[in-house]
Amino acid sequence: MPFATHIDHLMPRALREHAASKTFDEFVDEYAPTAGPVRLGQWSCDDEKRSARRIGPQARTYQATLALGDFIDTSRAAATGPVAALTAMLYERGIAVELTAFHQLPAGEHTATFIRGCDGTRSEWAMGWSADPTQSALRAVIACANRLLASA
Repeated sequence: MPFATHIDHLMPRALREHAASKTFDEFVDEYAPTAGPVRLGQWSCDDEKRSARRIGPQARTYQATLALGDFIDTSRAAATGPVAALTAMLYERGIAVELTAFHQLPAGEHTATFIRGCDGTRSEWAMGWSADPTQSALRAVIACANRLLASA
């Protein structure tokens, strides 16, 4: 069964042909690699207990455990959202991922996040898949970073 049948809405135009011709596993293997030098462990928002209404449009503080090859470290970033925080954390470690497209779509009980990211030289599409929309987006950023590094 093609990957496209798992998505409840029209996918980004650039991925439609691949989604129609690849199985779920083939599509995930290509666009959502779990193996690679960049891996995301723990993720948290330090300000989560405070309501957004109470703190207003300020940045929130995020913390993550990031692995880059064999090096594992905890990173912190203040940003307006989790994707911005993760891209800032990666940038601090020399991995540029500028998002040029972001699509988040329902997929049954899951959320599929499709992003196109650029490192200043190359662009790649990637996908994140999770029951949680935030985790789906974070996984898409990590997958994009790994795809960009693999195409270098």
